[in-house]
Amino acid sequence: MSNIFKYGIDQLTVPLAIDIAAGKIKGVLTPEVIERVQASYGYVQTIVSQHTTVYGINTGFGPLCDTKISEEDTRALQYNILQSHSVGVGNPIPEEIARIMLVTKVHALAQGYSGAALSTLERIIWHIDHKVTPLVPEKGSVGASGDLAPLSHLFLPLIGLGKVWYKGQETDTAAMMQQEGIKPVVLGPKEGLALINGTQFILSFAVKAVQRLYNLLEAADIVGALSLEGLMGTAKPFDPRLHNIRPFPGNQLVAHRLKTMLDHSEIMVSHIDCDRVQDPYSLRCMPQVHGASRTAWLHLTELTNIELNSVTDNPIIFSATDTISGGNFHGQPMALPLDYATVAAAELGNISDRRCYMMIEGRYGLPKLLIQDAGLNSGFMIPQYTTAALVTENKTLCFPASADSIPTSLGQEDHVSMGSISGRKLNQVIGNVEYILAIELLYAAQAVDFRRPLKSGPVLEAVHQYTREKVAFADKDRIFANDIAALYEIIKDQSLVRVANEAALNNQLNLNGLYNDQFGLY
Repeated sequence: MSNIFKYGIDQLTVPLAIDIAAGKIKGVLTPEVIERVQASYGYVQTIVSQHTTVYGINTGFGPLCDTKISEEDTRALQYNILQSHSVGVGNPIPEEIARIMLVTKVHALAQGYSGAALSTLERIIWHIDHKVTPLVPEKGSVGASGDLAPLSHLFLPLIGLGKVWYKGQETDTAAMMQQEGIKPVVLGPKEGLALINGTQFILSFAVKAVQRLYNLLEAADIVGALSLEGLMGTAKPFDPRLHNIRPFPGNQLVAHRLKTMLDHSEIMVSHIDCDRVQDPYSLRCMPQVHGASRTAWLHLTELTNIELNSVTDNPIIFSATDTISGGNFHGQPMALPLDYATVAAAELGNISDRRCYMMIEGRYGLPKLLIQDAGLNSGFMIPQYTTAALVTENKTLCFPASADSIPTSLGQEDHVSMGSISGRKLNQVIGNVEYILAIELLYAAQAVDFRRPLKSGPVLEAVHQYTREKVAFADKDRIFANDIAALYEIIKDQSLVRVANEAALNNQLNLNGLYNDQFGLY
């Protein structure tokens, strides 16, 4: 993969957006795109000079769309909109997501339909390249007419206002500019509106969620398989013949992954002739539950890739005589799949909690509470309280924000998507499930230790060994919060999944079977 990305020409993907934001890949403007951007900017100048009435160029905004603005005031209008629309509240969003917003906005403006000046795009790219990131409050967007409030805060630094992350600290933009020896950008007609009208806040949360949920899905299969080993469950429900007669690709993929990880396991062989008829659903229905969440992830990924390469501001400038005031800024196409993915992520936590509960019940030859001296020791009783709390919190976050709409702009914007809330909620749920899986991993590793000296297959042995490098076997009570935090980190930073994948590769095992092309993101 090239270390150069051509804005407005190359297709932006989730991994590319994240890598450009991280500085691993440099985004550039080619001569072709520069010509396109300058032509679009010229169309706007012509509209202004010919006094053609076009929304947002020489009219007021929203319910003021019928208010004409004089030619001499068209520039002031753009400064005013950035200031008046900067009404966000709450904590700043993560710096990474703010940087993804910058990347996705440049790519949209570089399509040449927004009338932005080349100097404006170049300044945004300067912010990306120099890691000078605007502070953007997390709340205030209703996800239609674009993400107005967060995008306004994102671009206040262009005109010398607002705050930025600069050299690791929150800094007033004016102080940063003085140190860097740069001046505010001079905005032309329509530029303010082009900057703040769009779905880049929703989109950037979707980008991060696609990456995080993919890792979560991979980790859920791995941890679930280790739990099944600890509980001495059966791999029969993962037989491909079963899933070929109900051929959902997500289900087939998960069944293949589980069967592959459980093959060549001494633990599985040791109870092959036991009298257990069938396992509880949280074990044998992992392909159906994890697989359905895979399908939701795939849907979100497909739509996020479309949005990454779309133009979502308003009005759209096709030429000096051809403009359309439409609704590409409406967040509904992303709000619905984000809400769907939130339920999908929460379900991974629901079923994980059930496996946790099963491991502390004292069933299938495991000691009650996963500790030998229960009574004097509470053992692993209380971590499941945390999974229960997180599962319930996730359930309260599963109400679809997109099911609600409160009219704004004096009724001009009478249906809004609330997709900004959908994106934030999804990432919050993913974070909770990362903790739930960390607790299940804590339990599963402890359960497998009670099956020694029998070993798991090569992938799960590597996972267990890596887990034990972070957290020791517990023979008495200790502060389990420390263990949970350590295992949360190896799930969150994707290292648990990397260990499993490396073990599979080293043992010539293909965890993804025939499904790489459809479900493989990286």
